[in-house]
Amino acid sequence: MLRLLTAALTVASAPTLVSAQATAKSSLAKDKDEPATISAEQMTGRPDREINLERNVEITRGPTVINADKATYRIPEDEVEASGNIRMRRLGDAYTGDELKLKIEAQEGFVLHPTYHLDRNNAQGQAERINFEGEDRAAVIEGSYSTCEGPDPDWYLKSSKLNLDAGRDEGYARRTTVYFKDVPILFAPAMSFPLSDARKTGLLPPTIGTTNKGGLEFTQPYYFNIAPNRDFTLYPKLYARRGLQLGGEARYLGAGYSGETRAEVLNNDHRTGTNRYAISSTHSQVLAPGWSFGWNVNSASDNDYPSDFSRTITTASQRLLLRDVALSYGSSFWNATLRTSNFQVLQDPIVPITRPYDRMPQLSVHAGQLDVNGFDWTADSELTRFTHPNSTFVEGDRFLVNPRIAYPLIQPGYFFTPKLSLHATKYRLQTPTPGATNDLTRVLPTLSMDGGLVFERDAAFFGSSMTQTLEPRLFYVYTPYRDQSAYPNFDTAEADLSFAQLFSENRFVGNDRISDANQLTAALITRYIEPTGAERMRFAVGQRFYFTEQRVTLGPVRNESRSDLLLSLYGQINPKLSIENNIQYSQSLHSMSRANYGVRWQPAPKRVFNLQYRRDRVNRLEQVDVAAQWPFANRWYGVARVNYSLPDSKVAEGLLGVEYKADCWVFRMVGQRIPTATGEATSALFFQLELNGLTRLGSNPLDALRASIPGYQLVNQPSNP
Repeated sequence: MLRLLTAALTVASAPTLVSAQATAKSSLAKDKDEPATISAEQMTGRPDREINLERNVEITRGPTVINADKATYRIPEDEVEASGNIRMRRLGDAYTGDELKLKIEAQEGFVLHPTYHLDRNNAQGQAERINFEGEDRAAVIEGSYSTCEGPDPDWYLKSSKLNLDAGRDEGYARRTTVYFKDVPILFAPAMSFPLSDARKTGLLPPTIGTTNKGGLEFTQPYYFNIAPNRDFTLYPKLYARRGLQLGGEARYLGAGYSGETRAEVLNNDHRTGTNRYAISSTHSQVLAPGWSFGWNVNSASDNDYPSDFSRTITTASQRLLLRDVALSYGSSFWNATLRTSNFQVLQDPIVPITRPYDRMPQLSVHAGQLDVNGFDWTADSELTRFTHPNSTFVEGDRFLVNPRIAYPLIQPGYFFTPKLSLHATKYRLQTPTPGATNDLTRVLPTLSMDGGLVFERDAAFFGSSMTQTLEPRLFYVYTPYRDQSAYPNFDTAEADLSFAQLFSENRFVGNDRISDANQLTAALITRYIEPTGAERMRFAVGQRFYFTEQRVTLGPVRNESRSDLLLSLYGQINPKLSIENNIQYSQSLHSMSRANYGVRWQPAPKRVFNLQYRRDRVNRLEQVDVAAQWPFANRWYGVARVNYSLPDSKVAEGLLGVEYKADCWVFRMVGQRIPTATGEATSALFFQLELNGLTRLGSNPLDALRASIPGYQLVNQPSNP
């Protein structure tokens, strides 16, 4: 066997950029500086002009390797012409063919009757001809494309011309037909698709679905990749029963700012005869050092818009739409925010909602420092003008100041924190209630003491070495009584009882009521902690004891000696099984006021089972919730979620479907029922065929699956135990 080394050829280097792609190109440029290595069983010609090679030919230069039965290498032109059993590796991609002509440095030429395999996305196909148009570009003539492996792919596309542009990370096909199981399922005069997960401008897969309110739905989105930090998606949607809806979503991200705006418009809804719309916009921006600005604006045309057009339980049940604009300044120990905010209320006529007050405007200031000669101090101040469109509601201004000072004593085995605070509030009412004065003032001090012990010992938890803690804690609060029945209620409600609320000084959320308190909270917590610091198990029990009756309320006076008993248990029994239970037990009624029992079993990727029981005696809620993703046959997965209301003896929310995972495609069929208003529900049916690396056809159930089944995983994503 003969071997010949040609003189090295030099090429221009690619510019240095801070990106992986630029680094790879620079590396390829260096590879092309290397000399060409040529081998064959027979070699003739002139080493400085043209070399004729026969039998077991191999030509290697940089990232290009050519094997053939016969070849001619023209050195001045740096051109190879080969025939017979062509095998070539070009920039990581593999090709076979009958005839080849290629300028190695320029990467320009062609191969006849080829097959090809792309390294970057594992795609393959065959063609009449492939034209090489540079390092990053190739044109497949009368060829096929698929990400399925093997000679008989489950899906493939055929195209008169398919341009593969690795530099733009895009494939563009003309006169294209997509085949599935050799059956044509989609024809397009032009189609573009990504060669990786990178974003690109073009048509997105159409979605087709059906609901009981809108009938058959068809959406054809178009994506605009405006810049690396900006994009826009246009999504016209046709409802069989309602008409054509136009929607758009714009996103942007820059140095110190980001935002997202989504809008939908449907002119002349065929069912209602009205124009329907919805808009949602968020923005946050750093204006200057310390200064920031942002908004969160939401609006809808009518009360029924969320229930008529939503496919998720979160948006379908959204009845308070926030409109908020804020300007903030922050420094090392203080910050201030000026905002205006109000709500649009989408009413459910069976269960109406009282419209919250508008803040037009609100100025709040917070300041604080830690460890000032051992003391921690904070202060909050707020000035708010409350308005309401209903003239029967009291309106006015509220000014409050709330300074607090504490002296924490913290050691490894104990902590004790005495704290003193003052809550001063002044009201100036514009439309007072009959008999009330325009100006009201309230000043209330609060003393609290928070202390606890921390014991530790070595222990075992299901055979693993752990550290067990025992943490008793006491929290005392005293606030004198002040009659507040004549004060308006702009933004205050009684907080639900929880462990966090047990250690709060005020039973109310908001600043219109300050609870009188002469009370003691007692709690006991034990934890099992791994050597890494991860918490494997936690058990807590706590209760509040009242020494005087609770006279400041939003209802009747309470004369209870103690609160409900709270118990909480969380445990990661092993990597596959976890539990979480919370109980609120009324000792006076000898029954559970609230309860939540939950267990999750996830023995392997794409196998998860969730079981939860919820009870709320106050709101007459008692539900059993089961959600799971589980394989039931080879390549088949079942997905389900059932939320069953025990008092109503009916399914409140349900989801049922199947997924089939092949090597290069996934099929999903999912039905979902979600409540949208009292006594009303929306049903939807999803069908989706996902062709890996090309597109998703049909309606998309993935958002519904992720929201309904905690722990759900895509069946075609790599397993990660």
